[in-house]
Amino acid sequence: MSSSSSKVGASPPAVDSKRLESNQLSSVEDTADHLLETLGYTPELSRNRSTAQVAFMSFVLASIPYGLATTLYYPLLGGGPVDIIWGWVLVSLIIICVAASLGEITSVYPTAGGVYYQAFMLASPKWRRIASWITGWLFIVGNITITLAVNFGSTLFFVSCINVFEKEPGVGIFAGETWQIFLIFLALTFFCNAVSAFGNKWLPWLDTAAVFWTFAGVIALMVTILVLAKEGRNDAKWVFGHFESFSGWPSGWSFCVGLLHAAYATSSTGMIISMCEEVRDPATQVPKAMVATIVINTIAGLLFLVPLVFVIDDLQALAELVSAQPVPPIIKSAVGSSGGAIGLLIPIMVLAVMCGIGCTTAASRCTWAFARDGAIPGSKWWVKVNKTLDVPLNAMMLSMVVQIILGVIYFGSSAAFNAFSGVGVICLTAAYGTPVAISLLSGRKQVRRGKFYLGHLGTFCNVITVAWSLLAMPLFCMPTVIPVTAETVNYAPVVFVAAMLVSGIWYWAWGHKNYAGPPVHED
Repeated sequence: MSSSSSKVGASPPAVDSKRLESNQLSSVEDTADHLLETLGYTPELSRNRSTAQVAFMSFVLASIPYGLATTLYYPLLGGGPVDIIWGWVLVSLIIICVAASLGEITSVYPTAGGVYYQAFMLASPKWRRIASWITGWLFIVGNITITLAVNFGSTLFFVSCINVFEKEPGVGIFAGETWQIFLIFLALTFFCNAVSAFGNKWLPWLDTAAVFWTFAGVIALMVTILVLAKEGRNDAKWVFGHFESFSGWPSGWSFCVGLLHAAYATSSTGMIISMCEEVRDPATQVPKAMVATIVINTIAGLLFLVPLVFVIDDLQALAELVSAQPVPPIIKSAVGSSGGAIGLLIPIMVLAVMCGIGCTTAASRCTWAFARDGAIPGSKWWVKVNKTLDVPLNAMMLSMVVQIILGVIYFGSSAAFNAFSGVGVICLTAAYGTPVAISLLSGRKQVRRGKFYLGHLGTFCNVITVAWSLLAMPLFCMPTVIPVTAETVNYAPVVFVAAMLVSGIWYWAWGHKNYAGPPVHED
């Protein structure tokens, strides 16, 4: 009796919270793997990212303020302060619609194939193969060229940062010859690929650190340049209302051409979809991360841009910069010393490298996913996953080699960076818009069963997304300034057409007979 009574009054055994949490995570990952299998694929990559880590990686892919710093030249030419600030706000609002639209679809089809898989599933049986083929090639070319643009832009930005130190007024200490710039680009590309390949398990923590690093750097920059402002401060009316174009285009079109600045910084929005097979609960985590990141980026961008415009000294001189990198001179002018300027630029330079690593990772997953469905020549080589490193190493190397080959364009024209960034934005924007347009035209039937369905708001976002895609494609094929010279011509249309020719020839030679699309189990 006494023994029985003691058992009745005893406390229940303590719950092992760590074990319970581990079991819950395992259950979520099993569910995600099961969903992937129903979509036609065998899970091959580790699901090592949480919702916050996905959002942080998405943030790093955009890398505000780095993405805005390297391309500030375009809105500065296009319309000055109005284009810099209000162009950023306008494009950010549009990209929120793009992220929401992609989020709805990704919630239903969360695979590393991303938009090309989605285009296949959403299109009618008659058109789905060609729809997914075109979308896939747009997506992969966009991923590779935007990664190239990031690493090349970082190179040009680093050179401009070094040259805040001068041998004499107006003459930097580093000549920055074409071959020197190309070698720096090679070194940066190799480094980003090495970190992405050998440090894969640490990348989520690197992305997390990048977020705190970014805001610390932005706040330090904002406070310092506004407090010191050696050349004085512009008034608010000028900062938020002054329009001055140096592009040669009519005012309205000049403003639009200057939007490449904001479009480039936000073009990575959908690249995070390629990480769906390394996320624990991609059907909810990835859509939330995409939308939340754009909101955070918008705020971070304004914190960076508004103080810069307050301390801009001479728009004309900045528009005539040979380097086409106005941020280092603006900061040097504001703080009044080369040492102080480089101290404020270092956080942006570090963020540039982090952005390159993130884009390299996303581009490799995109390449691997498209090769997995046999859509890239030599697919059997690129589809292999290195089990030791837990990365698609061959696909990563293919992406890197293509970037290096395209980088040779710089020897022919100093406007190469414009081509890389332009074609990346064009391809990614078109790739994002294709599944959204198909979903919209088919009555949005499939997205209604997703966990991120937005109802009438989603329809509005779809319309904005498609309209933006139709505008962006011709817009970013335009030269930044007119009249056009050999040095200022925009090679983006050339790279774009060449990539589409490769896609078309491969489809004619092989794809139309052999490419069946993703290995779906059911429609």
